[in-house]
Amino acid sequence: MADTDDLAPARATASSPSSARPRRAAANATSRGSRAALAAEEASLEAQVAQLQAELKSITTTLGRMGQTATSEIRSTAKEQVQHLADRGQSALDTAQDEFGAFEKQIKDTIREKPLTAVAGAVALGFILAVITR
Repeated sequence: MADTDDLAPARATASSPSSARPRRAAANATSRGSRAALAAEEASLEAQVAQLQAELKSITTTLGRMGQTATSEIRSTAKEQVQHLADRGQSALDTAQDEFGAFEKQIKDTIREKPLTAVAGAVALGFILAVITR
């Protein structure tokens, strides 16, 4: 319940000035206690922030390493794919050269076997090209 001093503060200060001093002292003590609590809480928060910063640095470092590892793996895979494609391209080129070489040999053999037919074919081809280009 409420004191009469609480209900009538003007009377309390007028009637007993010494009763106000303990209240002020208690308020000052409470305010000091709350300041100390705030300071402790602030220090705790600063420690947590420092810990979070350290953890963020650690995470950043770990992610950097993971990125470097992934990059090197991708590069090695890409190099392997490039080498594989180069080998396939070279193989296709070699096959094409072999086929054209065989076709060339076949044409030379045919010309040697039937030289008049080859000359007649060349003249006919020349005539057709001359008519088309005019």
